[in-house]
Amino acid sequence: MATQMFEGRGHAAVYQKYRFAPGEELQQTILTYLQEKRTNPAELVVDVGCGSGQGTRFLAEHFKKVVGTDISEAQIQEARDVPSVPNVSYLVCPAEELPFEDASVDLLASFTAVHWFDIEKFMREANRVLKPGGCVAISTYTVDMSLRYGNCSEKLTKIFRESWDVLLKYSHNKVKHVLEDYKEIFEALPFPDKKRITDIFDKIPMTVSRVVGYLESVSPYQAFMKNDPKAAKSLLQETEKRMLETMGVSSPETPVEFWVRHVCVLGCK
Repeated sequence: MATQMFEGRGHAAVYQKYRFAPGEELQQTILTYLQEKRTNPAELVVDVGCGSGQGTRFLAEHFKKVVGTDISEAQIQEARDVPSVPNVSYLVCPAEELPFEDASVDLLASFTAVHWFDIEKFMREANRVLKPGGCVAISTYTVDMSLRYGNCSEKLTKIFRESWDVLLKYSHNKVKHVLEDYKEIFEALPFPDKKRITDIFDKIPMTVSRVVGYLESVSPYQAFMKNDPKAAKSLLQETEKRMLETMGVSSPETPVEFWVRHVCVLGCK
């Protein structure tokens, strides 16, 4: 059974506000792979576990018809509330029971979501819905993240990672797939023609407040909030305070460079 971690409307709103879209390097990795593998343009693309639609909107810029699916009604409502283009639609459904006919999908994509699925059932479903020659692009960002600002990049990264280390104590056991660079997910993909890329680095334009907001959006923080709301809120406040002091600025809207390492599993049926 899939693990449902992003169900509540409040969490979905935070997720929409602070989760970032796939970075340029990750986008290019996926698009280049598809150019190499496909002779015909993809007609139907499905973004599974789409959350509030950050990855879906990227796909919509490049493909004729894109459907985002998620098990969470709150997440899908957040996605629908964003002004979108006519070639995008959204459906509420489990990743393991996709409402598409056999051999009907050209590209099945998923961004930072597959580790929450029942992986064996999802892979069977991927095999069912993909056309012969159809492709899979499954990615996640890792906890290998760093911050850059002036001459205090190392100190900022240390502050950020110390906060992450606190949150990781509250992480679900399925996060191990992320910590292991999607190795098991790669092995479970039922196509011989596949590869796993573990060194995709993207620079995401952020501000101090958005970095702290990102921490608020992750599932371990939500678990921390349920366990000890006062300590959880204090962690975010202290993280922001320490970052601003280190940078020598007062505004949480001060821009910083946020660097993240992605892992991407690619395959062709």
